[in-house]
Amino acid sequence: MAFLWILPCLAFISTAWAGCGTPAIQPIISGYARIVNGEEAIPGSWPWQVSLQDNTGFHFCGGSLISEDWVVTAAHCGVKTTDRVVLGAFDLGFLGEDVQVLKIAQVFKNHNFNMLTLRDDITLLKLATPAKMTARVSPVCLPEATDYFPGGITCVTTGWGLTNPNAQKTPEKLQQVALPLLTNAQCKSYWSYRIKDCMVCAGAKGASSCMGDSGGPLVCQKDGIWTLVGIVSWGSNTCSPSSPGVYTRVSKLRPWINEIIAAN
Repeated sequence: MAFLWILPCLAFISTAWAGCGTPAIQPIISGYARIVNGEEAIPGSWPWQVSLQDNTGFHFCGGSLISEDWVVTAAHCGVKTTDRVVLGAFDLGFLGEDVQVLKIAQVFKNHNFNMLTLRDDITLLKLATPAKMTARVSPVCLPEATDYFPGGITCVTTGWGLTNPNAQKTPEKLQQVALPLLTNAQCKSYWSYRIKDCMVCAGAKGASSCMGDSGGPLVCQKDGIWTLVGIVSWGSNTCSPSSPGVYTRVSKLRPWINEIIAAN
């Protein structure tokens, strides 16, 4: 653990949804612990976190709630309308009364997505019924196309991905990790030509996303509001905490998001 970075402690718990990017239950983050050897999140403190599950209840990817009708995830997750969206979960081994399990009406995969390069790795999911906003379920804010998030700022990614790349199964409880953003020039020193302007990198400081985190959020605070800067896309095959993870840069795809939502 290289640094210690602590957000304000559990200041309040509100029963009302306060708007996008403002959890009613405040997160507490103790720094550069890793999702690989990660730390558990405070239950309900990342209220936009989605578990995408197949019809057997198997968690295969993460996602983020962006409105009562829409979830965003990674295109490489291959979501189908027979899969389901689970909102408000913390412990996937025990889905309590606060959990909402919703059907998917439509899947919109970005038409420029390329499985070889993983560029434009984004899919929008239209929910069959609107999500009910609660203290444990509320949307993350989307960045504007013009928003800039500089290298060096600390952001957070969350998910139920593997805490050890050799593990046989993913953790049941939601994990979180604080990660520094890299500039794309810095990221190219690790990943070379594979890094495109529609990608953003974070990590390489003793922490990493891993298999099962795909499609989940990378969020950064902007004016005190949590904003969806990235979508977990790809990285080291061994989830190496010394290599940066690569995320879909949401600001670059904001025009596409707006277009799909407006048309549907």
